[in-house]
Amino acid sequence: MTIFEFEPPLPVAVPVAECKRQYPVRRVFCVGRNYEAHAREMGGTAREPPFFFTKFPGAIVPSGTRLDYPPGTRDFQYEGELVLALGAGGFEIPVERAHTVLFGYAAGLDMTRRDLQFAARDKGRPWDTGKNFAQSAPMGEIMPAARIGRLLKAPLELAVNGVTRQRADIAEMIWSADEIIAHLSSLYRLEAGDLIFTGTPAGVGPVVAGDCIGLRIGELPPLSVTIAA
Repeated sequence: MTIFEFEPPLPVAVPVAECKRQYPVRRVFCVGRNYEAHAREMGGTAREPPFFFTKFPGAIVPSGTRLDYPPGTRDFQYEGELVLALGAGGFEIPVERAHTVLFGYAAGLDMTRRDLQFAARDKGRPWDTGKNFAQSAPMGEIMPAARIGRLLKAPLELAVNGVTRQRADIAEMIWSADEIIAHLSSLYRLEAGDLIFTGTPAGVGPVVAGDCIGLRIGELPPLSVTIAA
């Protein structure tokens, strides 16, 4: 029997829609600037090679969470995104086989301390403090691909206090879900339990205490969070 110096953390899991099972999270990858208009509003070009950053699994929180306004920032922003949940893994997965490792899809938020992200970017430093912090990855329930098929297009709409701020279709992604999986698998051996946030469309912006963020992507379970005082 292994004796730990202190209790290890409980595993992080996301509910699976329409059943009582939970999806155990292994790693969280995020794609930057994967919609043309958002790439431009962030100062990039229309089609750059995909790049990735990560979040701790513990950053994931469920729909209905009251998000604490994070420390160290005065510019707390939302980014509504489609999330891919992998049910199998592999290394150097061909694009035409990428869909075979997919377990399901979910709505997700890449919450960002934008001022810290920009300060790091301008100095050529990593984005970690701007992107990877507690409660920075809210997620809705995961809808298995076996139930809805391949999700190639679906409307994405994010509202703050009922007012639409982001509206796009996931078909507008610069890099498709299959291309993202294939490219990421050339850099890492992917595994079941890996999540991939696929990037956000234009319209990102700040939120303050009391704001309610709602995200819908097609027929996926919706996501809603409130910013606490």
